[in-house]
Amino acid sequence: YRAHYAPFAPHVASALSVDTREEFAVTNPATGLHICTVDAASSEDVQHAVASAHAAFEAGTWSRAPATHRSRVLARLARALEERVPALAELETLQTGRAIREMRAQLGRLPEWLDYYAALLRTHQAFVAPTQGKLLNYVQRVPLGVVAQITPFNHPMFIAIKKIAPALAAGNSVIVKPSELAPISVLEFAQIALDAGVPSGVLSVLPGPGATTGKELISHPLLRKVDITAGTATGRALGSIVGGNLASLTAELGGKAPIVIFDDADITSAVNGAAFASFIASGQTCVSGTRLLVQSSVYDAFVSQFLEKSKSITKRMGDPMNPKSAMGSVISAKHLQRIHGMVEQRTSGEVLLGGAPLRDRSPLDGFNFARGSFYPPTIIAEVSTDDALWKEEVFGPVVVLKKFETEAEGVALANDCQYGLGAGIWTQNVARAHTVAARIEAGVVWVNTHHRNDPSSPWGGMKASGIGRENGIEALEAYSQSKSTIVNTASAEETREADDWFAEEVEGKRYG
Repeated sequence: YRAHYAPFAPHVASALSVDTREEFAVTNPATGLHICTVDAASSEDVQHAVASAHAAFEAGTWSRAPATHRSRVLARLARALEERVPALAELETLQTGRAIREMRAQLGRLPEWLDYYAALLRTHQAFVAPTQGKLLNYVQRVPLGVVAQITPFNHPMFIAIKKIAPALAAGNSVIVKPSELAPISVLEFAQIALDAGVPSGVLSVLPGPGATTGKELISHPLLRKVDITAGTATGRALGSIVGGNLASLTAELGGKAPIVIFDDADITSAVNGAAFASFIASGQTCVSGTRLLVQSSVYDAFVSQFLEKSKSITKRMGDPMNPKSAMGSVISAKHLQRIHGMVEQRTSGEVLLGGAPLRDRSPLDGFNFARGSFYPPTIIAEVSTDDALWKEEVFGPVVVLKKFETEAEGVALANDCQYGLGAGIWTQNVARAHTVAARIEAGVVWVNTHHRNDPSSPWGGMKASGIGRENGIEALEAYSQSKSTIVNTASAEETREADDWFAEEVEGKRYG
């Protein structure tokens, strides 16, 4: 990585003079050490970037390129990304504090998204509508235009590529506003894309604060779509602006995933799955298993094993760059304070494990936790459903435990939430698995596993967890629009006879 980054856009590459940009620092949340300085995109930068993206779209170099050409470029980009995964994984760990083992595993899968959409371009087909009469009505998918994407800090590269891949595949010009807390890897990826053959102006990256750079970007009237991953409050605020411009919106927002563990579940598997659901990424995912609902007859057995598993994770926390470290830091000191504040200010529940920031040294490798923002796996039993810990997204390694008696009660507790992004069910009863999955109000439901993701599998929420879907054919179509072309195939003689609406003889004329 470099010591200094600027916005990635054609006008920056050509050294076009703009107003003075404000700088911000990117800091390693695990050590508090400075990583680099980044120029925040100014209002003028946003205007230039959108203008360049629109010009690139209108030129048609990418937007009207054959689908096979875009497919080849995306496949080439996937191979280039594969070569950079080891270095980018280290960069992700530096800027997020997440364990290097997590980042290597996650980034190793990213080329799959580019390969998937490259393949869809070669297999996805237009269709002919069964229009009445001597008419050929063919329907194609065409790109939208300039699209903006607002991406978060928790999975900087992963979420960006989940959005970028279908947007580029569809032929759009894309502008990404990454989180100011972790923008470096997305800026690096933009250069990789340019080198792989994505034309200048088709992919730009504008780092900066959401309240200024992000708002300026999504307010631009030339944008035809905005795709955001953020908290629900942010999603509502940005959505009202996007709607005012009559642009389309995809929004993956907050979550408070229930994990429902029935009495016939394999307890060891459920414990392992719940630990992964709860503590991967230090609990900083929108589908984190934050509400563990356990049927009463197996509650004690589950809690006993889950506590031991969680203690083991805590003991194996250390330097995030250590491949043996089980869990990393949270994103910032400010976020650490927010997490701990929610735990401290709860109105109910008993802390069974954790509950305070780590300040000592790691038993794994001697790493000094006091240098960074570390919070251990925290388990709180029997929190009231009126408590903020039950209702609101903590976005950290904090889970609440609650027991239930009947299947109906378990489902009711799972749905007792404003969010509906992800949910998990643990049972060996196939009929129960399908019945409960159908009744849980969530866009993604896992049975006897958690957080499984694939480029072909739709991803998105219900209720306050968002609008639209990422992944799959659905995402490609969300970044395009249908265009219907209707061709009269009748002869000239037939046309003169049938289509002259204002003829002297009006019988037998078709309207519409």
